[in-house]
Amino acid sequence: MIRVVLPAHLRTLARINGEVHLDITGPVTQRSVLDALETRYPMLRGTIRGHDGGPRRPFIRFFACQLDLSHDPPDDPLPDAVAGGTEPYLIVGAMAGG
Repeated sequence: MIRVVLPAHLRTLARINGEVHLDITGPVTQRSVLDALETRYPMLRGTIRGHDGGPRRPFIRFFACQLDLSHDPPDDPLPDAVAGGTEPYLIVGAMAGG
């Protein structure tokens, strides 16, 4: 079981309270987690990454085990603690402004 934490605006859009728990078969990668998330919550398609499963959207960041994974290749394995459900995979809405 993979634990995913979404920012408040995406939880509201998907009508989710708290963490999302996903079962992933095969390698646990950013792509497999996001594919499973978008399959379960189709209203999230295009909000985290492109509608075609492309690169992440601006102002969205990915973290796990205190590591910024935002620029890592999407098919790299996630840390064992995330794959084992000990630590969550965090999708964070970044802020900008001046």
